[in-house]
Amino acid sequence: MTQNATLALVGAVGGAGTTRTAVECGALLARAGEDVTVLDAAFATQGLSDYVDGRIETDLTAVLADDADLEAATYRIETETPGRLCAIPAYAPFGRLARAKTAGAAERFERQIAAAALSADVVIVDTPPVAANQAVAAVNACDSVALVAPDTVRGADGVARMRGRLQDLDVRLDGVLATFADGECEVLHGATAGLPESDVQTAGQCPTADTAEDPYGQAVSDAMAALRGLDSGVEFEEAGRLARLIPGER
Repeated sequence: MTQNATLALVGAVGGAGTTRTAVECGALLARAGEDVTVLDAAFATQGLSDYVDGRIETDLTAVLADDADLEAATYRIETETPGRLCAIPAYAPFGRLARAKTAGAAERFERQIAAAALSADVVIVDTPPVAANQAVAAVNACDSVALVAPDTVRGADGVARMRGRLQDLDVRLDGVLATFADGECEVLHGATAGLPESDVQTAGQCPTADTAEDPYGQAVSDAMAALRGLDSGVEFEEAGRLARLIPGER
């Protein structure tokens, strides 16, 4: 990944922590001085909206279904970082969600990902398991694709399933991030990096990787360094317990 890069973080299964991972990776990059925008393709859960303070007047589905302005759907996530962290959440009634999932809306989504990259150094798309048009659009449009899966048998099964779907779409998989990994990954041995469970669980208290000097922040830094193929740009006082990376498949 380089500047003006786009990354789809794809949940291999539900409950993998993909939204939190996307926000924390964005915060880590903002800490390194990059401007980052996170887009919410997980229309069913709309979890990114939990990280936005205040009322959401315009959301991503309005951009895709009603031709609303992308800038109007962009909200700043407050961080004490040199770089800017923004969110473009999904927050809509069922009718508009349905219209935002159509094939035509998916084509517009690909264009909006490219448009978001014009004003951000890095765009991260919080992507659900690849089973809907907007998820297909995300993995097709982004430069890099990584799966997010819990370090469990269920997570490993989901990774295998998503690998197959990405192959069907002729999309390259650039890495696997194992969540809820305490120390070395116990199940996802081929993961690119592992993220431990964070002590902070409430969206209103996140992100934490923009300031925290702890094993979780170190692991987010290691994960981004592994996916980018270069140093994350953030230095930690001490190496975290997950500093050893396991090379992923390319």
